[in-house]
Amino acid sequence: MSSHAIEEAARCLKCKKPLCQQACPVSTNIPEMARLIEAHKIDEAGTMLFDNNPLSVICALICPHENQCEGNCILNRKGEPIHVSTMEHYVSDFYLSRMKNKVPEASIEKNKDKEIAIVGSGPSGLTLAFLMAKKGYPVTIFDNHDKIGGVLRYGIPEFRLPKSIIDRMKVSLKEMGVTIRPNTLIGPNITLDDLFIDGYKAVFVGTGVWKPNRLRIKGETKGHVHFAIDYLKNPEVYDLGSKVVIIGGGNVAMDVARSVLRHGVETSVVLYRKGADQLPALREEIRYTKLDGVQFEFYKSPVEITREGVLYQNTSFSEDKEGNPIFEVDESATYLYEADSIIIAASQGPQANIISSSKGIDTNARGLVQVDRSGQTTREGVYAAGDVVTGAKTVVEAVRWTKETAKAMDDYLTHL
Repeated sequence: MSSHAIEEAARCLKCKKPLCQQACPVSTNIPEMARLIEAHKIDEAGTMLFDNNPLSVICALICPHENQCEGNCILNRKGEPIHVSTMEHYVSDFYLSRMKNKVPEASIEKNKDKEIAIVGSGPSGLTLAFLMAKKGYPVTIFDNHDKIGGVLRYGIPEFRLPKSIIDRMKVSLKEMGVTIRPNTLIGPNITLDDLFIDGYKAVFVGTGVWKPNRLRIKGETKGHVHFAIDYLKNPEVYDLGSKVVIIGGGNVAMDVARSVLRHGVETSVVLYRKGADQLPALREEIRYTKLDGVQFEFYKSPVEITREGVLYQNTSFSEDKEGNPIFEVDESATYLYEADSIIIAASQGPQANIISSSKGIDTNARGLVQVDRSGQTTREGVYAAGDVVTGAKTVVEAVRWTKETAKAMDDYLTHL
């Protein structure tokens, strides 16, 4: 067993009212995990974590721990918090190799005629597949990529999330009877109507957000300009030159800034219109980005992209009498920040493929699917969760809402 995981389990106070657990979107029982580790009951700990969160092994690596469990650990007030991520990843990674994937025959027999279609194999799609397959439902995953994982595979760099973990999850899903149909786009050719005609009793939409947001400035169509979500899908195919500017300040911008350095770029620069304190990225991600040698340029607002680089105007920050922040742009002068390539990291929105070709599913002004608290869309039998409903959020948030949706789907299918 990892000595670090044992040490962290021993340091854990096992609080009666654990603030760490309360801060976790899926209420992971962290004190119990620590107890089981100390008792060397790793299989039991792994079962507990997986039953609560099928993506526990992934969340242990990429969750915003500083804002959730670890950031709320009582030991954080006077010293070093418990490294919950270390314990969780060790237990979950071990369990993934040993988990028993055979679904009880009674469950299979009970639900054999209630086939479910899952559109998209990102965090929400994978979560639902595990939860519903475990109940014996026949599950088919449709994904327009050649491999499963969605944003986990194509939007998070290998150095943060090894793709081998997703490959191992695929093995577990297939052992549970899940069918995976790759390179299949649901929407323009195969529609939701076709799925119901072919006998699927319920459909889950977990297509995520893959349409990059534009800055709406001149020059975004230039050949040396790229969008972050597109770059992260396959960094090897890009020839970026020696100096790259990344426009944005979130976690995706940090991922891109670090990735380009690992793919031959000499200078990686994050250009942000606000100050260092306003960066939306996690503090830990920012620290590692700086450690990798990425440069930061603050208070620069892009106004145009040229062949030579980014034209920007300086911005400033102040406060009014009530202490409210005021950002101002100095439009009197424009400057050039030279770069060989520019990558725009301004978040993403949903693709319209599946919704535009389907009747009865309402969306909001941002194109996100409208659902009730159970994940039911405005069309009977169609459910949705994850980023396609909430916009770009964390993986653990997708798991949280998908668990509620799985309960609702199970109830719906039970009463058919």
